Amino acid sequence: MSAAALAAWLAGCASQPAATGQSTGGQAPAAAAASAPTTAAAAAPTSAPAQAAEFYVVLPEDGRYYAFGSFKLYQDYLAHGEVALTRTRIGAGPTGQTVVFGITGDDVKSGKPSVAELVYDGQLTPAANFYGEVFKNGRYYVFDNLALLREFAAHGEVPYSYTDIGAGPQGATVVWVMDKEGYAKGKPSARGQRFQSLRAGK
Repeated sequence: MSAAALAAWLAGCASQPAATGQSTGGQAPAAAAASAPTTAAAAAPTSAPAQAAEFYVVLPEDGRYYAFGSFKLYQDYLAHGEVALTRTRIGAGPTGQTVVFGITGDDVKSGKPSVAELVYDGQLTPAANFYGEVFKNGRYYVFDNLALLREFAAHGEVPYSYTDIGAGPQGATVVWVMDKEGYAKGKPSARGQRFQSLRAGK
């Protein structure tokens, strides 16, 4: 065998391991890298659907419907008669009144609906421990049932209730709104504790 032929033969043998390694891998490095995000995405866990844990409504004499997704925003409104950031829907209330949603800076930045808007629009189901209040005519109406809260805020009627005169802030009356089954069990002590602990900052 000539020197040139021998060199060519040796070069061909040297290249074989690289070719063999590529084929036995079953996938080129570039293709493997491209498929990695797909695999990671498929393995990512899905988040549980959000639920409504709380909802607060104020129905003042100006005829508007003020809705809040947090106790802090609700208290800010009760203390000052306004909140810094709002979204407004004219004529969108249950009886055609204007609805004003108290929102946060994060809601503004995201451009997405606030918790109050999601609850109002029925986009969130109530959590098992749902808690809500409606402040109307100087009284606090307290709920553990979102459907009853929405019904009361829309029509001003409660099917069953217990009333504590002077039990609220500044001597306001507190009305514990119940359904028929809950009413038979007596005054809701757990809800009363929640009412007090929220105002104590606990």
